[in-house]
Amino acid sequence: MRLPLRFLALLVMLTVAGAAAAQQQRPPTKPAPVPTKPVPKSPFTPPAFKIMVATEAAFPPFNYLDRKGIPAGFEIELAQEACQRMKAECEFAAFKWDELVPGLLDKKFDIIMSSMEVTSERRKRMGLSRRYYLSPGAFIAAKGAPFDGPPSLLRNKRIGIQKDSTHADWADKSFRRSAQLKRYNTLAEALQALAKDEVDAVFGDKVQLWLWSQKPDGKCCELVGQDIKDNQTLGIGVAAGLRREDAKLRDAFNKALGEMLSDGTYKKINEKYFPFALN
Repeated sequence: MRLPLRFLALLVMLTVAGAAAAQQQRPPTKPAPVPTKPVPKSPFTPPAFKIMVATEAAFPPFNYLDRKGIPAGFEIELAQEACQRMKAECEFAAFKWDELVPGLLDKKFDIIMSSMEVTSERRKRMGLSRRYYLSPGAFIAAKGAPFDGPPSLLRNKRIGIQKDSTHADWADKSFRRSAQLKRYNTLAEALQALAKDEVDAVFGDKVQLWLWSQKPDGKCCELVGQDIKDNQTLGIGVAAGLRREDAKLRDAFNKALGEMLSDGTYKKINEKYFPFALN
């Protein structure tokens, strides 16, 4: 039986429409993934720490700026060696003294290496490393003076001291009325008095006395007697400042210092700057 042409046309239209609807309902085909090459693993071990070390850079030979304006000196070399042993990536920068502690607490940097004496007040504000140097008290007198022995040899002598200093505190405690203590506003003034023979000896920080003796004005004089160490008056030495919460960094730094003291590295750096030990 023949179908009418209109019916055939309608059937074709329905077939085409159904195919189009089925095509729309079929989910789109995802493109095949493009193969990628694996990223090569770096042969370098990432640093254990990334830290900024701050110093005043104004207290040679402990810390200062070299000719290129880069921090240098005894403390900076200790810090550089410690960074290598800690496997740390370290940068060094100079700041004003008054900016050091606030900057550390504000996380502008991570370690202070700037001849910072250990005090109870600083222990309350920050974490401190183990001591990394101690400059003891010492006497300086004219070359050939008969004082190269115990401090008792200076009884009844004129001793110059910087007033209101820890060294003045020790002299007051140790000599009382057994010597004539002459007080000066600065250590430099006391040393000038020694050069003019206005005092028989000066008591002060050993490093500072030695540095003066190396200058033309100090050629008259030399260190005499024994080192003076007294925790109560002269302190326990210098340490690095860190934030209290950075316990891992502090432990790693202390470990590095201990290794340097044990294997002779500290001694080599010490001898580069001073003719006597500071530990």
